[in-house]
Amino acid sequence: MVVLGATATGKTEIAIRLAQALGGEIISSDSRQVYREMTIGTAAPTPQEMESVPHHLIGTRSIEEEYSCGRYEQEASSLIERLFERQDLLYLVGGSGLYIDAVCRGMDDMPATDPQLRESLNLRLQTEGLEALVAELQKQDPVYFEQVDRQNPQRVLRALEVCLQTGRPYSETRTGQTKQRPFRILKLGITMPRDVLYERINRRVDRMVADGLEQEARGLYAHRHLNALQTVGYQEWFDYFDGTISREQAIELIKRNSRRYAKRQETWFRRDRDIHWVEAGPRCVEQAEAWLLAQLDERPRP
Repeated sequence: MVVLGATATGKTEIAIRLAQALGGEIISSDSRQVYREMTIGTAAPTPQEMESVPHHLIGTRSIEEEYSCGRYEQEASSLIERLFERQDLLYLVGGSGLYIDAVCRGMDDMPATDPQLRESLNLRLQTEGLEALVAELQKQDPVYFEQVDRQNPQRVLRALEVCLQTGRPYSETRTGQTKQRPFRILKLGITMPRDVLYERINRRVDRMVADGLEQEARGLYAHRHLNALQTVGYQEWFDYFDGTISREQAIELIKRNSRRYAKRQETWFRRDRDIHWVEAGPRCVEQAEAWLLAQLDERPRP
């Protein structure tokens, strides 16, 4: 059971309530919650939430480790296989569309990361800026250039890395073929009106700041060049620490960039016609549970 949606739609709470009602465990599909040093800025589940229902693939990696969507696919697939030995229902919860697709559809086989090349590209990112790398990606692979999120350094770097490693456009290495999985997949999307979502995002950022997000980011400042930290909620603080913007500007930029990220998430998910959407609200869990039970009743019986 995939529980997905834009940031701040309440996916974790809904998945926990479904798991408490129907059984099962939760596997994170959040590309940043996997890092143990980034709990506040990624809105990772609280210790109490993780005690209420078993959670997996949260805080299992350090920001200093190289981690990719391909590695996530391998880890998640192995974990799912083990968990299905003792239960029939699992929940894949998060808003990282590429990570969800890695589990549901599979990833194309890509060359392993070349540490020296990655270091060189990261250095260029720091000195030349993202726009220079985006411009080079346009030359190397104009097809993928039209598809990639050009504000996402990790996606741009990885595509450019593959182009330079293989001498071929990154788009040519992506087959788009769906791998067969030995389990059934249901997708539940959580949605809400755009103005309501944006207000929730703004309030959540304020709550993160009150919980110590600035201090968390300051503790990670020395590692700001790492891929894990090329993300909303940290880069803005780093600019503040560098003296290029004010503290108030940093907070407002986190809110703005989080809203923009949510809009990109919604665009990504809307392309998937297999998603059953329910609107967040008082009856959301009730509706989700009824839909899930109806789908399970349709399973072929022995």
